[in-house]
Amino acid sequence: MSIEVGIRGRAEEIVNDTNTAAAACSGALPVYGTPYMVALMEKAAWTSIAPYLAPGDSTVGTKLDIAHLSATPMGMKVWAESEVTLVDGKRIELKVAAYDEKGMIGEGTHERFIVTDERFLTKAARKLEG
Repeated sequence: MSIEVGIRGRAEEIVNDTNTAAAACSGALPVYGTPYMVALMEKAAWTSIAPYLAPGDSTVGTKLDIAHLSATPMGMKVWAESEVTLVDGKRIELKVAAYDEKGMIGEGTHERFIVTDERFLTKAARKLEG
């Protein structure tokens, strides 16, 4: 299997006191926090393409261009959708959007790269060497 344009993903959650702007320290109000919306978009993206990867490979997010368009109060369901729009070797571009029960709350683009887990973690661990 290989990653192809058109692969779609979805992730959802309920807005509660653990995923508000106040909880993320990105604001003081008890509404869905932008960092959590971004994380939900990334979850929709990476989980949609994970089944198409070779064993021992993963993807990492490298770029986001996101707009948070509308506030969502606690208690509402939110979900994110992703769609692969470009595959260029190890680079994958996706269109992402987030919604609540009243409509779109965010949209943008997201870039991910395919990495070999062991090599990636070894390189990251080198930062701990003295």
